[in-house]
Amino acid sequence: MNNENKGLSLALVTVVCWGVLAIGLKVASRAVDSFTIVWIRFALAFSFLSIWFLITDRKQFRILIKPPWQLILATIGLSINYIGFQIGVELTSPSIAQVVIQIGPVLLALAGIFFFHEKIRKQQLLGFGVVIVGFVLFYYEQLKAVFTSPEKFNAGIALLVLGAIAWSVYAVMQKKLVTKYPPQTLNLFLYGLPTILYLPLANFETLGNISFEWWLLLLFLGANTLVAYGCMNASLKYIDANKVSALLVNNPIITFIIMAILSWKQVSWIPAEHFSILAWVGALMFIFGAFMVVKKGNKN
Repeated sequence: MNNENKGLSLALVTVVCWGVLAIGLKVASRAVDSFTIVWIRFALAFSFLSIWFLITDRKQFRILIKPPWQLILATIGLSINYIGFQIGVELTSPSIAQVVIQIGPVLLALAGIFFFHEKIRKQQLLGFGVVIVGFVLFYYEQLKAVFTSPEKFNAGIALLVLGAIAWSVYAVMQKKLVTKYPPQTLNLFLYGLPTILYLPLANFETLGNISFEWWLLLLFLGANTLVAYGCMNASLKYIDANKVSALLVNNPIITFIIMAILSWKQVSWIPAEHFSILAWVGALMFIFGAFMVVKKGNKN
């Protein structure tokens, strides 16, 4: 397999992982509270990565002793992103959460223009416009559908937007750091600090009372975190970042397809999702607009 195919394959693994993640989080929230889910995702990812470095390269643990300030800020951003996305999924739905969280890559593109002085192209300007129109259509349709509890829905959307903003902060800092540090070394701190920060908020009594099946789901969510970010970082070794971004922004499509199948099957373990034609148009416009924003020209 050549480098191009390696990079695309690794990025696609991340797309699939993130496509099913929101569904797993929604199901897990039936048995475990949001803060405990977030803590266990970070804790498991940190544990897996620590074991790997204990076997392969113990020098990487030095990052835990004296981290750069950009890494601390990136970690705070990622910590907020995780809890914002988790509670946002719980208050809305997997598909809605996956659409709204794509604001993150769009904000990262804006950061590239304002902070990294990247040139803005006509395609990007058009993409920003499509994103705004798509979001308004999608949000309006969903708000009508949940008129019985608009406060709860609005709170979920607000937390998802906050999570997207926090992710863009993480991504901007990560963009600066990866030129000096190996990505997995950065991930060791990115998983480690939140494990400590969320420790007082984790409900261990709940974890002691759940069944083996729920533990399997939590283990899957932890492994999903490690595999998704690991494959994303590895893909950057083989293909350009803009190609990776263009693939990742399409992960809501995976969520939409799976949720459509589950709704058709009328499963009892996750609420069904039903979208109007206008909502589908808005969601697809949003995703396509985000794709236009993150996809750079060949010269870049």
